[in-house]
Amino acid sequence: MAEETGLFIYGIVPSDVEPTPDAPGVGDPPGEVTAIVYGDLAALVSEVGLEQPIGRPADLTAYQTLLDGTAEVAPVLPVRFGTVVTGPDAVADLLDAHHDRFAAALDEFEGRVQYTVHGRFDEQELIGDVLAQNRGAADLAEQVRGRPEVETREQRIRLGEMISQAVELRREAETRELVDALTPVSLANAPRQPSDELDAVNAAFLVDADDEEEFIRVLEEFAEQRRDLIRMRLLGPLAPYDFVSAHELAE
Repeated sequence: MAEETGLFIYGIVPSDVEPTPDAPGVGDPPGEVTAIVYGDLAALVSEVGLEQPIGRPADLTAYQTLLDGTAEVAPVLPVRFGTVVTGPDAVADLLDAHHDRFAAALDEFEGRVQYTVHGRFDEQELIGDVLAQNRGAADLAEQVRGRPEVETREQRIRLGEMISQAVELRREAETRELVDALTPVSLANAPRQPSDELDAVNAAFLVDADDEEEFIRVLEEFAEQRRDLIRMRLLGPLAPYDFVSAHELAE
């Protein structure tokens, strides 16, 4: 008996956008990515087995690679990862029911892409900074240095709490300074929750294509001023995941 299939939806695009011929889709084996056109809109889709689990790292990579590649040449509204419908008619119904909002959003995001800035503290540099600026923490560090953990458990707990609080405050300050620095060269920003206790900054920025070079220049200057303390990483250009979702527009 043949396996039932559905259509995995990647994103909504203008009707003249076509997927790269060799773009790998999700699934095992990967489905061929095609465009289902409805008026002036289209949905990028690929066929998947309805009983096939979707969520492998390769699936997420395929989803992001397709959307990010599309965002470099055309506006795209990402659809929430894992969205599967029964077939072309369901896709057409989606595009018809939410046409005006999808079309308006595509116009808004024409020539705009997302960049994500992620920075992580160098642990030793950060602790050194905290101890240099906090006499109480420095005293506790001196009390526990070279002594058995069992004898200094309370001091170590207090020291850990003080360092954790200092890291949180420093993260908030660095995020504010990052947003302040990049606001003049971006259209919007979306700070993210830290993914690690040593995260210094984690934020997405919506950038106009005409401002990309200046955005990168300003970020490089920001990163250079903190190169000993923070290891900075820039991801992009990306589809505007943090600023628009076709799924949310359809709700």
